[in-house]
Amino acid sequence: MKFAMHNWMRPEPIETTLERLHRLGYDGIEISGEPARYDTKAVRKLLDQYKLECWGGVTMMTPGRDLVHEDSYVRAGTIVYMKDCIKMISELQGTIFCLVPSTIGKTKPLASPSEEWKWMVQGLKEVTDFALKYRIRCGVEPLNRFETYLINRHDQALRLAQEVGNDLRVVLDAFHINIEETDPMQAIRNVGSLLMDFHVADNNRKPAGQGTFDWKIILNTLKDVGYKGCLTTEFVLTIDRTPLAVRTEQPEADMSFTESDLKFIQVHGSGLIPAVDYDRAVADSITHLKKFV
Repeated sequence: MKFAMHNWMRPEPIETTLERLHRLGYDGIEISGEPARYDTKAVRKLLDQYKLECWGGVTMMTPGRDLVHEDSYVRAGTIVYMKDCIKMISELQGTIFCLVPSTIGKTKPLASPSEEWKWMVQGLKEVTDFALKYRIRCGVEPLNRFETYLINRHDQALRLAQEVGNDLRVVLDAFHINIEETDPMQAIRNVGSLLMDFHVADNNRKPAGQGTFDWKIILNTLKDVGYKGCLTTEFVLTIDRTPLAVRTEQPEADMSFTESDLKFIQVHGSGLIPAVDYDRAVADSITHLKKFV
């Protein structure tokens, strides 16, 4: 197994991210699905410079991106957005695309279950068919109930993959399966060979080793099912807004973000993290995982 990491948790230039990942021993990045933001030729050169691979990309499901929205124009626009992400991943020589079907933080449906399921299957069929032409594998990620009402468990994701076809697979996240699955390790075993990607955060969503998870058991289970993809770090450093604060929000000169970026980060309980704290957390995660790989 190799080590990759997301880059949505701290808004900074992509070169800053890639330099850190190279310095701390990561193999690649699962880049944020913001194709309009990246010059793929320039990013590809940076990946080569820092001897990193693009493992793939992940949808950034901010408001206005939703495959099950009641407005057909929103659904159509979301399909276009996902296709643009696939083009970006292909240009960066990535191989996987992690999909979340609906807006993060949307916890109430806008239509009936049958309508939403139909829209989701139709949309994902079009997206995955497009991905096959670019030789990009797609996987749907279940999230916890506090981020979405739609796909929360591995069995739901497997059913969706079955109906969509087109080699749609499943992405699991240690943090989410700890909340939603009766037996997280059995969830990994049930997904088995359809497991495309595995996201890493401890039970409290901090870096691996800073919570209660037994990572030896988790990684052994991944090995048992033959998982050979990346361990993709995706922790969230919380911001304490009380007098007990240890970490406070701290904009720094290298940060560049939109209001939507900041809102997305804050929805996850985080904020603008100083580089020194972020560096330490990125290092802590890979250091702990390497004990068991």
